[in-house]
Amino acid sequence: MTIYHFLAIGIIVLLIVVFFITYLLNKKTPLPKGCEDLKISEESCSKCNNTMCDFKNKIDFEKIEEDIKEDK
Repeated sequence: MTIYHFLAIGIIVLLIVVFFITYLLNKKTPLPKGCEDLKISEESCSKCNNTMCDFKNKIDFEKIEEDIKEDK
């Protein structure tokens, strides 16, 4: 193996280590004041145009399930 192989492997290992360190530091970061009790509401999600949002899809799915139960 040449020096370039070791250099490439070293860079990849370094990137993986940096990823895990930043992940752990981000996980330990406390929530900002005022964001501890945020709740998702259908009103605020109805204003959003993001169709890929999991929160919006979950709210819509729950509403559909409630409508189905009311029809029975």
